[in-house]
Amino acid sequence: MPSLPRIRRGRVRDNAGVVGARPRVSELTASGLTWVHLDSLDPDTVNDLRERFGWHALDVEDVLSKRQRPKVDVYPDEAYLFGVLHFPVYDKNVQRLNAAELDFFLGPDYLVTIPNVELLPVTRLFHRLEEDETFRESLFAKGSGRLLYEVLDDLYDYCFPILDKIGNKLDSIEDDIEDRRSEEIVHDISRVKQEIISYRKIVKPQRPALRLLERHIERFLPEQLDLYFDDLVDASERIWDLLDNYKEVVEALEGTNESVIQHRQNDVLRVLTVFSVVLLPLTLITGIFGMNVHFPGFDTAAAFWVILGIMLGVLLTLLGFFRFKRWL
Repeated sequence: MPSLPRIRRGRVRDNAGVVGARPRVSELTASGLTWVHLDSLDPDTVNDLRERFGWHALDVEDVLSKRQRPKVDVYPDEAYLFGVLHFPVYDKNVQRLNAAELDFFLGPDYLVTIPNVELLPVTRLFHRLEEDETFRESLFAKGSGRLLYEVLDDLYDYCFPILDKIGNKLDSIEDDIEDRRSEEIVHDISRVKQEIISYRKIVKPQRPALRLLERHIERFLPEQLDLYFDDLVDASERIWDLLDNYKEVVEALEGTNESVIQHRQNDVLRVLTVFSVVLLPLTLITGIFGMNVHFPGFDTAAAFWVILGIMLGVLLTLLGFFRFKRWL
């Protein structure tokens, strides 16, 4: 690749009027290979990189777009490959999973990575290569395709701890159901279900893009390293299988929890119904003897105790009947 001028770092003002630096363009070079990494999106910086590497204008438009689906565009004539992949990140502000986008340009002697938000695995790998010259020389000597594999492999490894957290939440919900805390965990089930749905929305459209990348990456691999990208496809499929499993588990837990809640509500309704049925004949008896008419024993203490005994007998009879029927 011909030597081209480095991008200058300018200074811009933010909306608050405070002077701030443009997104930093970090660059590593070894064994004839260059890795350029942007901290964040900036139109001027991306256009500078386009002039430097000769990218298509539509690719730059896709990079600057806020709503871009995962894809891989191959340019045989222009000897580079452009890709967009999404990875889950946890947004603490809204407390939910969001999709972080990684745009990358892969050429025979360069790799450019442009995330829309900071992706810690990419940042950590870049800093590691920056500090360890031996590791940088060894990795860069294997070509740009192998370097891209290391970037994506770290990103997929970063996905599994998020899945482990979801699995731990499901185990906790199951324990809470067994501890008869069903009414308290409806919100927890809803939150985990939303995380699984968000994760599936991020991963599903990326699977065909990753397979397309696997088919077209060979020309950027100087060695027979196609099995490495097959490993990335396997990792994506494992993530999808886990999400399918978690989806079934959370739906089963939700159904179990609703059944437990409904069973408890039925118990309450059964007790209330028994009280209503028991009080009904007692109310009828008091209504009959409370009429303003004379009956045998009217206005005597003996009549009061007889009526009270009848009511007690009816009460015990009904309770015995309900107990015999196992309704109590």
